[in-house]
Amino acid sequence: MILDAFRLDNRVALVTGAARGLGQALAIGLAEAGADVVVLDRLPVEETRARVEAVGRRCFGLEQDLRDVSAARAAEIVAGCAAEMGGLDILINNAGVIRRTPALEATEEDWSTVLDINLTAAFLLSQALARHLVAAGRGGKIVNVASVLSFQGGILVPGYTAAKSGLAGLTRALANEWAPLGINVNGIAPGYLTTELTAGLRSDPARHDVVLARIPAGRWGEPADAQGAVVFLASEAAAYLHGTIIPVDGGWLTW
Repeated sequence: MILDAFRLDNRVALVTGAARGLGQALAIGLAEAGADVVVLDRLPVEETRARVEAVGRRCFGLEQDLRDVSAARAAEIVAGCAAEMGGLDILINNAGVIRRTPALEATEEDWSTVLDINLTAAFLLSQALARHLVAAGRGGKIVNVASVLSFQGGILVPGYTAAKSGLAGLTRALANEWAPLGINVNGIAPGYLTTELTAGLRSDPARHDVVLARIPAGRWGEPADAQGAVVFLASEAAAYLHGTIIPVDGGWLTW
């Protein structure tokens, strides 16, 4: 049955940035679809782990600051997750930070931090998982959480826009190389969701109203709004999708 293709039973997924917000919602959505989940964050992940386990799935929590991740550490994370969970099939590169400041005032430290977490860590973890899958002789799924700013410039977020634009390009590049290996690399491009990253915008009445007025759906998105797209891309229902980035934005990019 076609609905079975959307199930993630007997799969293990690693979700980065899963302590709260979008990452937490994605971890729960994957669990509800049948996957066991590894939740990684620099913040405590006990709440997310409890909510995944409440769905009846296994969950392993891992605290890691992705600012300091290296190729060797990424390989250790993948190997450790596979050993703990009996395998690793899916990677959701969700971890991200934002620094809101005019480009004239942005510091090198801000730039490096945003690029390291949002882009470099995603590449290193993807590379580590792909090497693991190739060694095991099987395929897998990688879903990158890009942004509507992968396609637009935004304002006051030069590092974030650069990183998310790079992540969209990386998604396509890795898809080209790894499709023949049975590894699907795709992404989503969330719009303006009610997460920590948009707290500053939502607390500014002027910016809040400007953003809301441009969203055709007439509301800010919720983290749960992205669950369906990610479960789809992580499932066999998306077996012939490579390098696709699905906007989850309430119509923002069509405006």
